[in-house]
Amino acid sequence: MTETLGYEKYAAGGCDIGGIVSSQLGHKYADELYGVHIGSGLPLDFFTGPRAWDFARNRPLTDDQPADVRARVIELDHRSASHLAVHMLDGATLAHGLSDSPAGLLAWLLERWNAWSENGGDIESVFTKDDLLTHATIYWVNNSVATSMRYYANANANANRYPWAPAHDRTPVVQAPVGLTFVTYENPPGIHTADERVRAFKTSPQADWFNHVNVNAHDHGGHFIP
Repeated sequence: MTETLGYEKYAAGGCDIGGIVSSQLGHKYADELYGVHIGSGLPLDFFTGPRAWDFARNRPLTDDQPADVRARVIELDHRSASHLAVHMLDGATLAHGLSDSPAGLLAWLLERWNAWSENGGDIESVFTKDDLLTHATIYWVNNSVATSMRYYANANANANRYPWAPAHDRTPVVQAPVGLTFVTYENPPGIHTADERVRAFKTSPQADWFNHVNVNAHDHGGHFIP
């Protein structure tokens, strides 16, 4: 695409699954990129495994864990577990219902926008009705909710059928310059401040995947970044 448009180099950016896609570009086509900006530091083999919907990676809650850590694990599970599990395991069934009911589609999308944004209980403090209805309308008029959900099932199935394999053996894996933006609303358990989030990433095994040249965390903001 970029060659057809006449661009020899480009930049890539994304969060969530878009962050993994951007990171793969930064891995396989590093020489063609100015850089990558992502809102998550997920490794490229993240979806490999029998429980890819489980962010806790099947680590059990234990009685000796601090109360705030346990509470945060449960909070994050409630925020994402149903979304990931149903999309990966039963997405086609749900998609038939959402494609048949505009009220159902809007409810499904609003639940995510409400739970994943830092809105203090008032979603319209961060998104207008026009913002929310515009996004829902795009899904509805294009009948595209099924295809958007199918990626999750395909990602998990294909990751296990065809596990991610590196295109080269150089390190770091993602060699294009990478900037990462985190928000404290999505802090992992045990991490409370923006500074702690940056330190936690830089000292984690995930950091070794990236040629990270800029790592920031912000006190405010939700999932829908960058």
